Formats: sequence, C-alpha cells, structure tokens
Amino acid sequence: MTRALISVSDKRGLVPFAQKLIELGYELVSTGGTHHVLADAGLDVLEIEAVTDFPEMLDGRVKTLHPRVHAGLLARRDLPEHMATLEKFNIKPIDIVVVNLYPFKSTIQKEGVTESEAIENIDIGGPSMLRSAAKNFASVLPVVDPADYDDIIARLVENNISSTYRKQLAAKVFQHTAAYDALIAQYLTASEFPAQLTLPYDKFDDMRYGENPHQQAAAYKTALPETYSVLNANILHGKQLSYNNIRDADAALRIISEFDDTTVVTVKHMNPAGIGQGITLESAWDNAFSADDISIFGGIVALNREVDAATAKKMHAIFLEIIIAPSFTQEAYDILAAKKNLRLLTLPFTTIVPQKLEVTSILGGVVVQERDLVGESEANFEVVSKAQPTTEQLHAMIFAQKAVKHVKSNAIVVARDGQTLGVGAGQPNRIDSVVYSIQKAEKKAGFDEAVLASDAFFPMSDSVQYAAEHGIKASVEPGGSIKDKDSIAKADELGVVLVFSGTRHFKH
Repeated sequence: MTRALISVSDKRGLVPFAQKLIELGYELVSTGGTHHVLADAGLDVLEIEAVTDFPEMLDGRVKTLHPRVHAGLLARRDLPEHMATLEKFNIKPIDIVVVNLYPFKSTIQKEGVTESEAIENIDIGGPSMLRSAAKNFASVLPVVDPADYDDIIARLVENNISSTYRKQLAAKVFQHTAAYDALIAQYLTASEFPAQLTLPYDKFDDMRYGENPHQQAAAYKTALPETYSVLNANILHGKQLSYNNIRDADAALRIISEFDDTTVVTVKHMNPAGIGQGITLESAWDNAFSADDISIFGGIVALNREVDAATAKKMHAIFLEIIIAPSFTQEAYDILAAKKNLRLLTLPFTTIVPQKLEVTSILGGVVVQERDLVGESEANFEVVSKAQPTTEQLHAMIFAQKAVKHVKSNAIVVARDGQTLGVGAGQPNRIDSVVYSIQKAEKKAGFDEAVLASDAFFPMSDSVQYAAEHGIKASVEPGGSIKDKDSIAKADELGVVLVFSGTRHFKH
C-alpha cells in the first residue's frame, strides 16, 4: 500500500481530496488538527505518532521532525542500498506529501499581533517535509497548493504523473517555501539594506504583453499588500490592465498623493501631462486639461475626490485609458461606462503612502532606495536674489516643487499656484527642458503668474537668463552648483527672483 502524509493549515478541499486518495489505495498519515478533521469525517487515517513511535512535544513544535518521516521521504527508490536501509529500520516510504504552512502571513497582518504570536506561526516541520519531498520529486509527489488537488487526482486516476509534472510541483514547493522564508526574514529584519535581500511577491496577473507586443510580462504585488496600489484598486469597468497602464497609473497615484486640495492629475508615459486644482472637481479638471490638452489623449487621469457628473461629461469627451478616483457617483459612472474600453478604478485617496523603499531592476541585479518623501516647505527656502518673492510666487513654487519631483530628469515645471503650465521632462541637458517647458507654458492663460521649478541645480546661468527673457519672474532650484554665484548674479542683473530649495529631486 502506498502512503500519503497530510498536514495542512489551509483545509479547503481537504476531505474530498483525502477520500479520493483512499479510494486510489493510499494509506493516510496525518498530524494534529488535520488528523482530527479527517477522522471526524469518518476517514481511516493514522496519527503521525503511529509512524514515528514518538509523541508530539513542545506544544506541537516537534512532531514530524523524525527519521521515520524524512527517511521515508528522502530515500531514493532507484538505489537498492537506500531501500535496504528503510527495510532494516522498518521505515515505510512516503509517496505523497500534502502540506501547507502555518499562516504566518495572515498572522502578522492582524492588528495588534505580538512578536511571540508571529514566532509561533513560523512553520518548521512543514517546510522541512515539503523540501524533502520536493528534493526527491522523482519518487515523491509534493503538494503545497489546494488548487492542485483536482488535477492531481485526475492524473493519478489516469496514471499520468509525468516527470515533468513532478518537477513542476517541486518547483512550486521551493517557490512557496522561499517566499514564506522571505516574508519571515522581512518581518524580523531591522536593517533597510540587509546583506542579502529577499523580497516576496505574489502574482497579480499575466499581462497580454509588456511595454511592446513582442515582450511577455506579468505583474506581481507585495506579499503583504499595500492598500494604496493600483494592483489593489477596484476595477469597476473596463478590460484588463496592461503593463503600461499599471506603470502609468502607479505614476499618477504617486503624484496625486502629494496634494490635499481638490486635484486632478493627468499622466502620459509616467510623466505628468497636467496637474490642476480648483474649488470644485470640475474646475480642477479644467485646469489639468488646459495645462496640456494634447498629451492627455490616451492618458491616465487620477482624481482625489468623488467623480461627479459634470466632470465625467468632460472626461467622456476625450479618449482616455484609465480614470482612477476614490469613487464615482452613479450618474458619473453611467456616463463614463458607456465607453466600453475605458477602465474605471476606485482606490481610497491618501497623502500618506507607507511603502518606504522602492526597487529598480538593472542588468544583473537591483538597486534599492528610500522613496523621495521629502516634503516642500517655505521654511526650507533660501531667497538668494535681491528681488524678493511674493506670497503668491512662494505658493506657486511649493506647488511646482511637488510636481517636479515626479517628472523624469532633467525636469523643469512651469506653474502657477494650482496649475502646471509647461512640463519639460527627460532631456539630456537642463536648458533644453527649460526651453521646452516655457514654450509649452507661455501660450497659456495665467503665464504672467508663472514660476519655474527645477529638480536639480542650474549648472550655468543660461537657464535663469532664458527663463527671465521669456517672462518668468521667479524660479526655484535646489542650489549646490559650483556656478551658483553665476545664476544668482544673472538673476540680480535681470531683476528676477531666485530661490534655493535645498532639496534635489532627480527621477531617472
């Protein structure tokens, strides 16, 4: 008689699966709570103590860590000396291991959980059995996922357990135990940048393709889900999110989290096309749209207030990929849902995003850094020009600084308080970004109120000169260049305001 060892925390589908194994001729061995569930269901099942000839001890911490278990799992069936050893010690081989692990993840997600509670939910015997079975997958079938039960039974009935399938299940085991251990390591690790970095992620979805149709892709979310994430948004309407949709929506969420006031952010290719604020959401939309009424087509819109019918009608008039907001009125939803392919997402708005670190892939590794969480404050500004900024200019500078940190470097934002007017992104040199952003902005209403913000210092005085000659009366930049004095002198020569923020906001 073949033997199956079953010890599971997740008992979904357990009894019917175990019943099928018995019908296929398997002798069942089980532990603790799993044994009680199976026995209460009327199934014939041995307790683990009958195999180990040793009682569970230390409050269940030790029950399967025994040679009669692990020798039965690890013995190679193709080696006569291994089988002779089993016979010598009267150890029966184990042919199937069905194990899933203590609920460490759900435990640490509970409010008020203590460290001792978390520690007690670190599984030791389960991963050990799974790893032994997976190592010996040529002879032992390792089962870690209840979703596989039906497929396994069907294959056993058809005698269709191939070596490829065995290897597939073994790989799934090692992926599972690696993620499990990584989550424990993450919980216990105090250092932000440990010597070895293990980051557990769960698959969110397979993408139709990546950035381009010839690139395969999938999305993964953190094992401990972040509430403020496009991957945890509620998709009310529209088709599957694409790879580019997810990246753009993430950029939009990062940007709009900077603003408490009623704000609309439009995003294209991960850069803000326009940011607008207003007394009403409709007026905020008007400002965001007029900031760049060309780039927004085919873009993403994020709003930090419930979408009303008036705003929905205006958004309905143009082609958009995604609208993401805290909620939609029923009338607004009906207006927008008339567009079959428009994706409507809801996500609670917040200005406090708890995720502190971000990971970026490079060839051969990753780089990890703290997110740019530095806020903007007039208290940190240093006026370095003779000309002094007005209150309105200072408010506009704060707004522009919040925007520029989310623009690809070299980044320049021309804005008035509550509205971007021109965005210069990703240029190889700063003056090109200055020129581009001003050319976009100078044709728009409100340009006479505009200030210019730079994500990094002006390396030369040409940026100050070009801006002043084209109507910009005040600029804010971090300072820190060896040629700062040239920029200051140029500002004084031209009678414009120059402010040093003291904080660089590169975004590569």
